[in-house]
Amino acid sequence: MKLRIRENTIRMRLKRAEVDQLASGRSIVERTRFPGSVLTYRLDIADDGKYSASFRDGSLTICLPEAEVVQWSQNEQVSIVAEQPLENSDVLSLLIEKDFECLAPGHHRPHEDDVDTFPHPEAGAENGC
Repeated sequence: MKLRIRENTIRMRLKRAEVDQLASGRSIVERTRFPGSVLTYRLDIADDGKYSASFRDGSLTICLPEAEVVQWSQNEQVSIVAEQPLENSDVLSLLIEKDFECLAPGHHRPHEDDVDTFPHPEAGAENGC
């Protein structure tokens, strides 16, 4: 699972096995270690059927409705998009995406690969990653 955070937007990209894992009701959990602490980030199926995100004690948790995750796992839909209201009329945007194979060979960062990614919808076109 890839995690990207920018201001009030959280974006996660999932490989095929991770989408299947979540659709079967199993959480996806990853950790990034820092000197003296750990950032844990996870995707869960919501017990209440609602979208939510929380951050407590170094752990980011995003919960998604099971029905939407199952449907998303079985079709060509690229992403699940949701917003969570915050104080002061702000919103937290959540974007959960299927991770596509890179169209431009050699554009991977170290320790990244295209193993278990989804076929890119623009494969065959002259576009890059």
